Amino acid sequence: MCGIAGFYNPHDHYLKEKEHCREILTSMAQCQKHRGPDDSGLFLSEHGGLSHARLSIIDLAGGHQPMVKSGSGQTFAIVYNGELYNTGELRQELLGRGLVFQTSSDTEVILAGYMEYGPDFVKRLNGIFAIAILDTARNRLCLFRDRAGVKPLFYMVRGEEIIFASEPKGILAYPGVRPVLDKKGLNEIFSIGPARTYGCGVFKDMEELLPGHFLMCSAEGLRLKSYWKLESRPHEDSYEKTIEKTSFLVQDAVRRQMVSDVPICTFLSGGVDSSLVSAICASELRKQGKRLTTFSFDFVDNDRFFKANSFQPSQDRPFVDRMVRFLDSDHHYLECDNLTQADRLYDSVLAHDMPAMGDIDSSMLQFCSMVKEHNKVALTGECADEIFGGYPWFHKKECFEAHTFPWTMDLGARKVLLNDSFMEYLDMDSYVRNTYERSVAETPRLAEDTPVEARRREIAWLNLRWFMQTLLNRMDRTSMYSGLEARVPFADHKIMEYVWNVPWDMKTRDGVVKNLLRQSAKGLLPEDILFRRKSPYPKTYDTSYEKLLAGRVREMMGDSHAPVMQFLDRKKLEQFLLNPGDYGKPWYGQLMAGPQMMAYILQINYWMKTYDIELEQ
Repeated sequence: MCGIAGFYNPHDHYLKEKEHCREILTSMAQCQKHRGPDDSGLFLSEHGGLSHARLSIIDLAGGHQPMVKSGSGQTFAIVYNGELYNTGELRQELLGRGLVFQTSSDTEVILAGYMEYGPDFVKRLNGIFAIAILDTARNRLCLFRDRAGVKPLFYMVRGEEIIFASEPKGILAYPGVRPVLDKKGLNEIFSIGPARTYGCGVFKDMEELLPGHFLMCSAEGLRLKSYWKLESRPHEDSYEKTIEKTSFLVQDAVRRQMVSDVPICTFLSGGVDSSLVSAICASELRKQGKRLTTFSFDFVDNDRFFKANSFQPSQDRPFVDRMVRFLDSDHHYLECDNLTQADRLYDSVLAHDMPAMGDIDSSMLQFCSMVKEHNKVALTGECADEIFGGYPWFHKKECFEAHTFPWTMDLGARKVLLNDSFMEYLDMDSYVRNTYERSVAETPRLAEDTPVEARRREIAWLNLRWFMQTLLNRMDRTSMYSGLEARVPFADHKIMEYVWNVPWDMKTRDGVVKNLLRQSAKGLLPEDILFRRKSPYPKTYDTSYEKLLAGRVREMMGDSHAPVMQFLDRKKLEQFLLNPGDYGKPWYGQLMAGPQMMAYILQINYWMKTYDIELEQ
């Protein structure tokens, strides 16, 4: 994986200020160096520039970027962040058409494919990617993003110029760009966050290229085009055939995503998703005489403080132990203490360039940094719950009937600390309602659906468009902050396309959550793992952590220059700090309750102060 950035203006002449423009490209790459610490490079032409920070995974010697190729008197340059999982097939196809390759990298395959077929070549790609191609002969820039939105790509349009980068910080490094928040941005933080409306970059005038889209930039202007979308159609396979196809698709995705010129590892929580990915990887490596390396994560003394509840019915450790024995993996138990988790809240902001999922994010960031000490590539079980219907809101009657996002059904918890004038200004209810209705209206419909099945489709759509994006953002930023490539096999577009149309009865046959996935994994996992009740990503139950956060919030309250305090009601905040543990109702997802509200406020304050954010008047 890598960090990419650049700029383009069809009428500018960047070579007239060659050194200045190269300095800008260097700065844009340098601030994203954590994404690619192994190498860097830049390319400058008359109308555009590209920069790249590289994490070497495939073709370690020959994969330098930007990569430049010429043909028929034309010059093409590419920067690319991602991984292609059908490189071999595409290379053979292009070789058959007479193309010649100088490297074994997937980057060259993508660039050669563009040269041969044009922008529609993206439809042939199976992988995760954010791509920028400068086509100097046609004087255009093409930006591409993968179907699921695994890899990020932000951009900003200023007149005829477009600036882009893997992360907002790359754009903010461009001269004259300031981090500004308008009313929409504030609503994204306080009413929607830590989610983001898809396509929204939070900062004023900053956008994120939509998953499954490419953006053509030329003298004719900007043209956004969708090259892939989910389509609803009748599901005609029998239950037995559905299980068989699902099993093939999952195993095929995992095997493809094992491609690497450096050793891979897996995250292992002991749940069915990560255990299945690990089991497939272990089996494939065993054929090569190799042993899989696995990593699990927990909190110091969590066995002492853990409290079972409806969201987290059991600890992970006993199930991890079971899987380690089953896999015979080289396993590493990694832990995080309270102080580290609290300190990492600020690194989390730097990783995202905005507030994130509080300590749910900061602990993952710490986990990834520890994994990176051993490996550069990890496969994870992320996204299975969104695709196969594993979350509670797929099943609960109140969520099914709610006219809002099911992971944030009550905005009251978000409003509890805000001052009245700020709440009135935001009009949070209207913003959330309008955003929700706009999203639901985009659900791919099927005329044959019953009203109940149609609603199931809406819930599934919201999860893919919203909740999955939040977790993919988290996985990308927390891993790439330490230069770790985390892959997500369940987000393979072929799995998404197939499972999208499988009826709910098949997904949850016999009333078992995610039963389709479980049945498709039979024979690959022990039964007690296969049918383990879902337990989400761990969080600490140590009340000392709450006290630590409360102390930091009080310290913030004593800072007359704390920017977040202009939005908060001091009396409400003081009352809240008396016992934040009572605030047990999640305000986002399953895990973000009172302690995470404190963490989120601390993140907002740090973000506004560190980035010197301006509020639009």
